[in-house]
Amino acid sequence: MDEGLKVCIVGATGLVGRTMLQVLEEHAFPVSELLPVGSERSIGTDVYFKGEALEVLSMESALAKMPQVALFSAGGSVSEEWAPRFAEAGTTVIDNSSAWRMNGDCPLVVPEVNGHAIQSHHRIIANPNCTTMQLVMALKPLHDLFQIKRGIVSTYQSVTGTGKAAIVQLEEERRGDVPSAPVYPHSIDMNCLPHCDVFVEDGFTREEMKVWHETQKILGDDSVSVTCTAVRVPVQGGHSESVYLEFERDFDLGQVRAALSNFPGVVVVDNPESNSYPMPLTAHGSDDVFVGRIRRDLAHPKGLHLWVVADNLRKGAATNTVQIARYLFDRGRWS
Repeated sequence: MDEGLKVCIVGATGLVGRTMLQVLEEHAFPVSELLPVGSERSIGTDVYFKGEALEVLSMESALAKMPQVALFSAGGSVSEEWAPRFAEAGTTVIDNSSAWRMNGDCPLVVPEVNGHAIQSHHRIIANPNCTTMQLVMALKPLHDLFQIKRGIVSTYQSVTGTGKAAIVQLEEERRGDVPSAPVYPHSIDMNCLPHCDVFVEDGFTREEMKVWHETQKILGDDSVSVTCTAVRVPVQGGHSESVYLEFERDFDLGQVRAALSNFPGVVVVDNPESNSYPMPLTAHGSDDVFVGRIRRDLAHPKGLHLWVVADNLRKGAATNTVQIARYLFDRGRWS
């Protein structure tokens, strides 16, 4: 085998796919050949990697080239159909859709949190929802120390989490135009929508239920109860979360800050006196998860408040996918 891997990106022309290309390059991931795959209308167009124009391929063409790893970000139905076919051909699939996240045979992985969940026989590995991903980065070191009993999360999610069409809707509304192809049921500019994804049981949305189920699976603890209200806000790039936690064990704020600061990929930005706290604007383009507004609850002696911000296209999607591939590479998956 060459020093690098034959890497396929499924959904290479989308927001997350293009970010994957950028992250692969920035992280100097060992790529010997890059195989971009797109929808039928994208086949034959070009994407760019390391300054080189690469023609977008069909799924069949990429599969025939037998890549070692395929990074999927093309939606659940595509992943359901094609991920098993790539896996059967010996490709390790890292899937960014919701298709495989709660499948009992597929690990749901944030490498810093539970990379150990990946076993040698796993050929389809799921990337968590962006909202859950940044949340568990902050929860993991605190759960290990103090045992989370209950959590309440309110999210403030960027339109980029919906895709390119949502950016177009926001930009058109901001110019005063009538949206040409709106993706939200109401205006998003100058507005907040307490409605991410579709409504399901008990009045929650599917996005909110992902936080409940995925947090338990990633932390490996069904006793952790984290409920969520997910809100779409007129921001381009970066999800924010107001997080309230109740612990089994008592804590000291110094311990909390130290645990978060020492956890890989987490940056504490918490100096209210100088107006220093995490924001989507300052998290944009970063691979880290930023935590601030750290304070003890006024009523509950073991209650803690946090503010968690990350770039949802980077750590919330593309970066984590690449980090999973790097985790496997460094541990000899393709040696």
